[in-house]
Amino acid sequence: MIRVLLADDHTIVRRGLKQILESDPGMRVVHEASNGNEAIEYARTQSVDVVVMDITMPGKSGLEALKEIKRLKPRLPVLVLSMHPRDQYAVRVLKAGAAGYITKESAPDDLVDAIRRTVRGGRYISTEVAELLAAHIGRDNPDEPHAALSDRELEVFLSIGQGKSLTEIASDLNISIKTVSTYRSRILDKTSLTSNAQIARYCVQYGLT
Repeated sequence: MIRVLLADDHTIVRRGLKQILESDPGMRVVHEASNGNEAIEYARTQSVDVVVMDITMPGKSGLEALKEIKRLKPRLPVLVLSMHPRDQYAVRVLKAGAAGYITKESAPDDLVDAIRRTVRGGRYISTEVAELLAAHIGRDNPDEPHAALSDRELEVFLSIGQGKSLTEIASDLNISIKTVSTYRSRILDKTSLTSNAQIARYCVQYGLT
């Protein structure tokens, strides 16, 4: 029996994912975490075979939680499940130690297959992600301006690119508006952009929205 720790901040999404996974007689969701800190604590204290984790969660993000779980239990596979297009986060999460990256738009069978592969010690990398990795490695200058952003800065950056206000971003990430403003200032400094409108144009240019 494959014991799955499922981490996503949306109850309805967790319910749907649990239904998909437990339709397979060889899988059981042993715990549902609603944020990164809860996922880390359960992974630290309990025995599971795989972590299936959303990348965008309030408080400690999925990327931060991934890094902490891999620090605590290097052999525990973590499969990142995201609503974001593959080219936004795939390279970053794989470099951080994820065993695979799959979007929420993927077919249920793909998710089940990804879990089985990672539990066996393999990696789940779709054709699209493999091409992305090849392109990333093959570039003469792979570091685009947004690559210099921290994990949380990238989340704020993409949210601004989607047209969200600072208030909306603060609510989504469960942080203060002042903290969001601080991240925005760092983003503008690191990317040499000067406004939210420029961030939005940049995201369109690089296919990040």
